[in-house]
Amino acid sequence: MRRIFASIAIMILSLCTYIQGRPTMQSPDLILMPYPAEVQIEPGVFRLSDDFRIAVEGAVTPRLERAIVRARQRLAGRTALFFTCNEISRDGLGEGQGLVVRCERAGRLVVNEDESYRLAVSAGGIRLEARTDIGGLHGLETLLQLLQADENGFFFPAVSIQDQPRFPWRGLLIDACRHWMPVDVILHNLDAMAAAKLNVLHWHLSEDQGFRVESKLFPKLHQLGSDGLYYTQEQIREIIGIAADRGIRVVPEFDMPGHATSWFVGYPHLASAAGPFKIERRYGVMDPVMDPTKETTYEFLEAFWREMTALFPDEYVHIGGDENNGKMWNANAEIQAFKQANNLADNHALQAYFNNRLYKILTRYQKKLVGWDEILHPDMPNNSVIHSWRGTQALVEAAQKGYMSILSNGYYIDLCQSAAFHYLNDPIPAGSQMTQDERKRVLGGEAAMWSEIATKETVDSRIWPRTLAIAERLWSPAERCDVDDMYRRMERISVQLEELGLLHLKNSAMMLRRLAAGQDPEAAQNLLEWLAPVQGYYRTDHTPYTSFSPFTRMVDAAPPESLPARRFARLVDAYLEERKPGDRDALLKVMDGWESNHDALVRLIKKAPALREVEPTSAILQQLGRAGREAVSYFGKKQKPTAAWSARQKELIAAAQKPNAELLIPVAGAMEKLFNAAAQ
Repeated sequence: MRRIFASIAIMILSLCTYIQGRPTMQSPDLILMPYPAEVQIEPGVFRLSDDFRIAVEGAVTPRLERAIVRARQRLAGRTALFFTCNEISRDGLGEGQGLVVRCERAGRLVVNEDESYRLAVSAGGIRLEARTDIGGLHGLETLLQLLQADENGFFFPAVSIQDQPRFPWRGLLIDACRHWMPVDVILHNLDAMAAAKLNVLHWHLSEDQGFRVESKLFPKLHQLGSDGLYYTQEQIREIIGIAADRGIRVVPEFDMPGHATSWFVGYPHLASAAGPFKIERRYGVMDPVMDPTKETTYEFLEAFWREMTALFPDEYVHIGGDENNGKMWNANAEIQAFKQANNLADNHALQAYFNNRLYKILTRYQKKLVGWDEILHPDMPNNSVIHSWRGTQALVEAAQKGYMSILSNGYYIDLCQSAAFHYLNDPIPAGSQMTQDERKRVLGGEAAMWSEIATKETVDSRIWPRTLAIAERLWSPAERCDVDDMYRRMERISVQLEELGLLHLKNSAMMLRRLAAGQDPEAAQNLLEWLAPVQGYYRTDHTPYTSFSPFTRMVDAAPPESLPARRFARLVDAYLEERKPGDRDALLKVMDGWESNHDALVRLIKKAPALREVEPTSAILQQLGRAGREAVSYFGKKQKPTAAWSARQKELIAAAQKPNAELLIPVAGAMEKLFNAAAQ
């Protein structure tokens, strides 16, 4: 488990300044995410009809043609239009007939490839131009997001867009080891990544809990280290091909020397202590670690990387390198003697020795090494890439020392923090003293989806829609920081993502039906929308989870953040500021719902005992509703409540802020504000 240092709380508050009034910054009519670099809204619209046509010019690559076909299918699905022309024309289009796409060349799947595009929509037609077909893919995604409707049907608003990414490395890490992620999970997330203009799938493929790749040279890796849950090499090639078709690079991670228990089940001689070993079912930092002093270790890894670098074509591979607690090294007399004989001052120096041996192996196979920030050491060649997870200081230090770097600190989406938290976390924080050259060494960032408490059933809801906020931070101009506008757009785009097969919205209802044991789950659903999972590492710190634990409870069905609770908080602010009767009535309606829903939930629990753990939470929400009605009355009549009333509400808020069943009541803060306003 990767524990984020407390300094992230300070770092995340380095907020950028939102510049009001710029036409490129916001339009209430455009739901685009990531928002383009430059947008000019023009008069008019392009009306969509069943005779809509598409033509291509310039370099017509197979990747571009397939992307056009997919875009047209999605367009038909959204509009229910039966397009009469299903062919892509190479002879141009007449005035007002449709979309013309022009690209100059095929894009390469490399860092710093040109991903820019220009999109112009007018009543006379749509034109998309890009230097590469990858830029063309991005432009098609923007066009799909532009689609709107009115009483006359569907249309694209007239706009002129010039767009390009701010950072060249915009990734999503998916951990397929702690919990197995089948091929279909990877595939529909690739489609969603393309929609969000992300371009790197960082695939975490080995861990204490599982080795997930077929190895023909060392078959015991997957045969004994995976519980039979692994990707065949044929499946990996298929996934890499599908990713490439969407302009996405696939960077594999094989974690070493630590987080490697699954390796040792079949090949115990690699470890720094005698076996036998078994697949780890618990989570956390484990002791088993590779022996960096034996030549047989490097002989094995030489052959292993020869096989894997042939399988994964990207120029980068990730070696992990994090969270080696050194206990096995400290307990091994031969390893200690090796350190002394080679003037290695500590375990960090010993790991740098190991990493340098890996670097030489990977260089022979024309690969570049990426590792977590623990690999940062004076002995590491500075064309290695430092992946920062413990804090931005490592990223800054790496850039200052000449290393390329990537940020994931602040982008750990498994920790169930808000989209706003991630959105305001920048790879180059406001006020950074980095030089221009140092800033250029910051390649970008990655959302990190670790799977200790996520399964194939819940992983989509942990990734989406919040990763849209991270995608925008990595793509759009740094000054785009309006959180309210981000949420406005994110909620709309989240629904659009369902057409790609994502389960982030619908799986919650399925899980609640199961928890309701055949009963109507409405009361559980009504409660759940006002709850959110605990944040950070609370769950794994307080519950002895293993890979066999149930991840089917209310906390798992809950979205990482309650958007209704966020809207409620804004409603409270509006009412306290302006005392509008409409706002008051809306608040009362919500709070009445909390009160009445608890009784329905109690009846449901009698026949659905798996829900019993949330009954206390529901009771507190009911009490908040009753007290909230009283607070609105006091505030509206400008009557001061008794001291005893205020004291009771303080106790209620304290109870509401405590986790129960690993769930929080996010409206507690807004209710406290309401109670305080009434008391004053």
